[in-house]
Amino acid sequence: MADQEFLQDQPHRAVVRVGDTVRRPALPWTPTVHELLRHLESVGFEAAPRALGIDEQGREVLTYLEGDSGGDGWDRVADEAGLVAMARLLRDYHQAVAGFRPTAEAGWATHPGPVAAGELVCHGDFGPWNLVWHGTRPVGILDWDLAWPAEPLHDVAYALEYVTPFRDDAECLRWLRYPSPPERRRRMELFADAYGLTSIDGLVDKVIEQQEVVLDRARRLAAQGVQPQLSWLASGALDEVAARIRWSRDHRHLIQEP
Repeated sequence: MADQEFLQDQPHRAVVRVGDTVRRPALPWTPTVHELLRHLESVGFEAAPRALGIDEQGREVLTYLEGDSGGDGWDRVADEAGLVAMARLLRDYHQAVAGFRPTAEAGWATHPGPVAAGELVCHGDFGPWNLVWHGTRPVGILDWDLAWPAEPLHDVAYALEYVTPFRDDAECLRWLRYPSPPERRRRMELFADAYGLTSIDGLVDKVIEQQEVVLDRARRLAAQGVQPQLSWLASGALDEVAARIRWSRDHRHLIQEP
């Protein structure tokens, strides 16, 4: 096998690049995720990796997407051009997946059932760090492990938590690479408009609702012994998530009209 380059070297989840492929530990729901990726390939959606199967070590094999990702995504989306482009990519993904109904029996992360009326298969983890960037243009979407059926607004609200962002000014300046305190309402309006929404009415509530749903999902995965959620529980990281939900409730006035 060609030389391996570690992209993520953690005890529970070593992710490596081998040539033009990425190898990652398979999960119980990987067959359903691969069916999703094959659907995206069949409809010509170019911003998702291609599923190439399972290797001799039991790892899923995906095509490698060239570009910047991870921490590099934060300053790209602080730029309004990156913010708008991210929203348009999410819109394009939802259009590509609108008619997809999986047949695999493996289910999804903490969600065994089919896609219900009014739902589609959301990415489930659509944050700046999981995009591949060329400048301020996102060209790829990574880490599909948490894809699951939900209303499209779940993905929108998940993204808005991070790109509005629902964080205090100090964190925005210190960690999220904003050059000045963000104009949160304007950023929410820009994202919503680029995605195709006509109003931001109710979106603050949707963001808080998805925060609660995602925290519940992480707790359930931790209870099943799934990593990295189990380590998040042990380290107290999930308590920090609960604190962020309280911040969102207490500071909704930063975004909503008085």
